[in-house]
Amino acid sequence: MSANDPFRATRALFDLPEGVIYLDGNSLGALPKGVSARVSEVIANEWGRELIGAWNSAGWVDLPRRVGDRVGRLIGAPEGTVVMGDTLSIKVYQALAAALDLVPQRRVILSDTGNFPTDLYMAEGLIASLGRGHELRVVEPEAVEAAIEENVAAVMLTQVDYRTGRLHDMAALTAKAHAAGALAIWDLAHSAGALPVDVAGAKADFAVGCTYKYLNGGPGAPAFIYVAPHLAESARPALSGWFGHEAPFAFEPAYRPAAGVERMRVGTPPILALAALDAALDVWDGIDMETVRARSIQLGELFIRAVQAAVPGLELASPKGPAARGSQVSFRHADGYAVMQALIAEGVIGDYRAPDIMRFGFTPLYLGEDEVRRGAAILADILTTGRWDTPEFRRRNKVT
Repeated sequence: MSANDPFRATRALFDLPEGVIYLDGNSLGALPKGVSARVSEVIANEWGRELIGAWNSAGWVDLPRRVGDRVGRLIGAPEGTVVMGDTLSIKVYQALAAALDLVPQRRVILSDTGNFPTDLYMAEGLIASLGRGHELRVVEPEAVEAAIEENVAAVMLTQVDYRTGRLHDMAALTAKAHAAGALAIWDLAHSAGALPVDVAGAKADFAVGCTYKYLNGGPGAPAFIYVAPHLAESARPALSGWFGHEAPFAFEPAYRPAAGVERMRVGTPPILALAALDAALDVWDGIDMETVRARSIQLGELFIRAVQAAVPGLELASPKGPAARGSQVSFRHADGYAVMQALIAEGVIGDYRAPDIMRFGFTPLYLGEDEVRRGAAILADILTTGRWDTPEFRRRNKVT
């Protein structure tokens, strides 16, 4: 990064391996330096010295709500409307189950082919469990708006397509859903920390997301759920766990939902993971998301220009216009997996999504123009020389 780069200060907050160009923050964010010390403190002093008393003395019991408010600031959610816990799949299930209960006369769940598969899997499982004749209707991303009809109960979409980076218009599609009498559920896995999000302004009913991508919470970091204030007291928590009870330590035999979004808590919160995320969120203090968005567009455009100038035949899978995509750029290549392994072997880390997508994420907090230029040049050289075409690079790992 240059000396006058406005993100130079945030880059210093991350611990990245020397010589690595990291273009995969859209899959797993880099490690903020403050995380290790915070987790060590929780382990050695809070857990180690205070033992079970730390639930009260160290405030463990309140972490899901307190960290939820910090995430809420980054997605335009009012205080007290976001809570942390569990995995994204669980939060999708909770949001969708609650939405379907709120419109019991309707049977169609509308989604698109750009949605992350786990969201669709959870919908399929919920439909089978309910046994009430619901239908999961999946259309192409461009066809979503036209498919919002009066038989749709819920529109369930990932705002940024995990493969191509295509960006949905949250406000417009939510308004269309509401006009048709449907509810809108948004998966912000590839949005939170990547671009300005305003769930309250867009009038989203529910929003969910993970925190291990652009929010840098670490592998398997807890997910979040947002419930619009006007639905918070009527949304039924399908997974009625004890921490979602109005009085968990009354140990009553029957369930009573807690007030507001607290009812979307399920089991005992993962304190070490929440502490890591809480520390990771420190890097966002004072950061303006519009500035982040402007820089991510700049970096993405730079990468596209450099790659296409050197390898004009490589197909861009992402929308060409930067306003129509999130903070990632994807290219198609029939042997994209092998190409990506060759790239990683030379210190440029992106990732691959079947059947032919090479993905590259742009994270301004720790990525600069020089790294983007070098990453593009190495990719172009690998493609031009064909040195990706070896048995070693074609051998598939379990995680791609």
